[in-house]
Amino acid sequence: MRGYTNRDSLLNVSIKRIIDLIFSSLALFLIFPVYILVATLIKFEDFGPIFYTSKRVGKNGKEIKFLKFRSMVVEAEKLKEKLLHLNERPNGPLFKMKNDPRVTKIGKILRKYSIDELPQFINVFKGELSLVGPRPHLASEVAHYKDFQYQRMDCIPGITCLAQIKDRNGLSLDDWIRLDLKYRNEWNFKLDFLILAKTVKMIFKGV
Repeated sequence: MRGYTNRDSLLNVSIKRIIDLIFSSLALFLIFPVYILVATLIKFEDFGPIFYTSKRVGKNGKEIKFLKFRSMVVEAEKLKEKLLHLNERPNGPLFKMKNDPRVTKIGKILRKYSIDELPQFINVFKGELSLVGPRPHLASEVAHYKDFQYQRMDCIPGITCLAQIKDRNGLSLDDWIRLDLKYRNEWNFKLDFLILAKTVKMIFKGV
């Protein structure tokens, strides 16, 4: 059953949206030179697309186009089928390889410092994402949800979340969603700030 939480009040929703707009606008303006540099490097390496667009499931099941700088070879999704047996994630549909052969040379650097995630500020500006919130999953991952786990989609998804600062590369789908529901039920602005601060710290460490 989906209950009302502190996050749902009109005041809190409005303040959170204003914060998202301010920070995403500043980020898009200040980091623009980085966008140009990264786009040039990606094109220089293999002449493929600059951006990778992934269809994800957002708030209330609405599909969103999740933006990233492309960090893999162009045929990455097709090659994934041949690598599924090497998945290092515990049980479930989430896929992760420490030394994924699909990642490009530039992509390794982009991923190490989460630079590939910068285009998501465009998603935040458009209101499809928040700075902090449950990371949007693929439809193929959502298909594995248990009934109560759909509650995580009550929130606007985010660039970063509790799961990412805990163990973004090792959590099972169930553990990931458990942290998302914890965020949903215990949300406050202090929690958002703590998640953002920890995320920035991890980025500078290249974790």
